[in-house]
Amino acid sequence: MTTGSKFLARHTTATLHTLLTAEPKKRALVALVPIGSTEPHGPHLGLGTDVVISAAACVKACELLDKRGPLVGVIAPAISYGVTECATGFPGAVSVPADVLTAYTAAVCDGLLAQGMRHVCLVNNHLEPAHDAAIRAVLAGREGKVSVACPLTRKWARTLSAEFKSGACHAGQYETSIMMAAAPEMVDEAMRAVLQPVPISLSEKLSAGITTFAAMGMELAYAGNPAAATVEEGEQQIAKLADMVVGEIREALGLPT
Repeated sequence: MTTGSKFLARHTTATLHTLLTAEPKKRALVALVPIGSTEPHGPHLGLGTDVVISAAACVKACELLDKRGPLVGVIAPAISYGVTECATGFPGAVSVPADVLTAYTAAVCDGLLAQGMRHVCLVNNHLEPAHDAAIRAVLAGREGKVSVACPLTRKWARTLSAEFKSGACHAGQYETSIMMAAAPEMVDEAMRAVLQPVPISLSEKLSAGITTFAAMGMELAYAGNPAAATVEEGEQQIAKLADMVVGEIREALGLPT
């Protein structure tokens, strides 16, 4: 165990005390909280896909923060449940009420700030609109202290892959590529390789008032083209998500982006 660990959960109370008392003299300490959901991601990806994507972005973002200064990042334990009503009817969809999620996440942020963190960034890659709204509700009254990094924000969405921008990106090429790069043990390669493209845009369906995967026609709980996924694309997209995290933090703190 060292005071240089990037994972809060790996610290002891003694090493965290050292980090909190020594590091702020040099750089501001920022907590990154990976946020996702527990929900189906097709027949080829694990239920925890969204939080793995967020965690991968956090790891890369910590590297970028170290290089740029004057910030240093610590990855807090993840929030792995969320508002998951779109996946209703599929095994593995565990949803929590939006107000419960907001209250819990707010309490986590307040606890981290009370420990001495300069800032908390909520890194969310579960893109259900009601979930995103519940996470963003945490910002009220915490301006400058808490930020949200989520690719639903237009300026970040446009930096991501063509499939992501099409909206046909639930467990498709975009997410599957990231999982192949970040957690290949959670990808069923034999299944992935034979899946056919499902060109259903979730964003378009949601805009039309169609709110569940089943009603959208996503019979296997995925949209997009997972068979076209690659590790190389996954690494590229993780780097883009890390840029998003760093950008949101620096903007919230009034630093050049």
